[in-house]
Amino acid sequence: MNRRTHVFIASLAAFAIGAFQTSCVSDVANDEDDLTSITARERVLTFEGYVYVGVNASPSQLLAAVRAQTRSAFGALLAAHVSVSSRELAAVDTASFVKEKVGVVGRRPGAPTSMLRVHYRYTDRAIMPKAMASKSTLSLGLLQGDYASQAERVLKECTLNGPDEREMSTDVWYVFNPLLAPCKKAMKAEQSLLAAQRTAAGATEQQVVPDELERLYVPMTASFSNTPQSGKTTYPEYDRLWAGGVTPGTLTATLLAGMIDHVEEGKTHYEADDSGYWETMATMEEVLRTRPKLNVVSVEPAIDLSTFKVGQKTVANLTFRNFVEWNVYETGWPTGLTVTERKDLERQVAHRLTNRWLTFEEKVNVSIGAAAPKLTTIRLQFFFGAEEAIAPYRRAIRTSDIMLYNGHSYIGEGPLDPANFSKKDFPQSYQLLFIDSCISFNYYNSDYNAFKTNGSADLDLITNGVESLSDGSGAAQGRFLAKILSGKTPSYLELLKTANTTGSDYSWGKDALRVVDGELDNQYTPTKTPIQLTSP
Repeated sequence: MNRRTHVFIASLAAFAIGAFQTSCVSDVANDEDDLTSITARERVLTFEGYVYVGVNASPSQLLAAVRAQTRSAFGALLAAHVSVSSRELAAVDTASFVKEKVGVVGRRPGAPTSMLRVHYRYTDRAIMPKAMASKSTLSLGLLQGDYASQAERVLKECTLNGPDEREMSTDVWYVFNPLLAPCKKAMKAEQSLLAAQRTAAGATEQQVVPDELERLYVPMTASFSNTPQSGKTTYPEYDRLWAGGVTPGTLTATLLAGMIDHVEEGKTHYEADDSGYWETMATMEEVLRTRPKLNVVSVEPAIDLSTFKVGQKTVANLTFRNFVEWNVYETGWPTGLTVTERKDLERQVAHRLTNRWLTFEEKVNVSIGAAAPKLTTIRLQFFFGAEEAIAPYRRAIRTSDIMLYNGHSYIGEGPLDPANFSKKDFPQSYQLLFIDSCISFNYYNSDYNAFKTNGSADLDLITNGVESLSDGSGAAQGRFLAKILSGKTPSYLELLKTANTTGSDYSWGKDALRVVDGELDNQYTPTKTPIQLTSP
């Protein structure tokens, strides 16, 4: 089974909900909230921490120290299956800072005589599994000071310390897991040692011992409170989609799919053997089953997809549906090919499809509300092989009313990083973006709104709160898109159920705490504005 993180982080799957129930104390009532989701609930997260900086530290140095510590809450919260909206918890409110000068006692050579201890309060939007939605506190921890220099210790004490965790040694905050028993033990031992040193030095509350300045772990209690209640049934703006946004009279949907498998250095990796290719074909199978009249009208860069040479044999008159049938059902192969020749043909096809734009189109009559039917184009843009080059992502967003991405998040620093875009990359019409990658709620959920003049009024986002499995994701996205292109008008909750990876099991671990955001200001309702599709 594949996870679409930068690496596979096994530790995040190591704790079932019951494993940390004992660290959650009082319960609070919670009903529906401001996010549409099958498995997740939105809460307000608050925690407090402190850092030490030099007495002459600049405001920028102080902010950097606090942000380094709040960033370490990313892994701690994720280990508890909690995700937050602010990118890597950088939304630090400097107004919450309380500075106090502390003296250093029990001095040793090189230790300063005084430091600034800066307390802060962090607040953010959070999502968590429904099973946790009544919990008000969670005991976790933060990393202190220059923890990057102590990555080896963190890996050994507060991660599973396997190959995947060690690959994250330069981003140890990502895998920091204070819920692990060895980590709890290490945190407790450090706290006890510091308490004994303070007692021996006779330190007051306004004094610290040198080791406190270099401590690695700081206990932290995360508190959760309810958000305002909505209870509103929400829908995509179907009337705006079918009227055409980017191109009037055309509903343009884009399937942007990435390579998923991690390949050992030096090994040949064929596109057809990548699990992302199979998932992409599974997406297309669902869509083409609902809209069988969608046909390829262009290929960019141009290439022949109908004829291939396999050994001394020529295979001709092939169509995209043949490629889907071979890959998804393992049937419909040209006659007279051996198993080896079939594999060769499949690899050639995948190689030609990779990093090319295929455009499918179909004409339908669409009536919106009481208006007369209008001839409308359903346009589907297909791109497989997206990795770290930004151009395919930029084109997908610029040209789409609906964009579905299935691939890696690259820890938020990859091609979908909002820093790679500007307002000109986003059409000011209504768009729906479904970013099916790991922890996309944290990386992409809020920042894209800034590129829209009307913010969430013209942008709906579907993202994942935690790590997501790639297995079955292709068919899930295909069902989602097929439901929209069918002309039916399901609610967002129905669409999320359709797009669940397993189709029937909506436990938090299956749909990765998937949420819709930006939908509460949508105006569409099917009773007021029905949509009907008919053949031209």
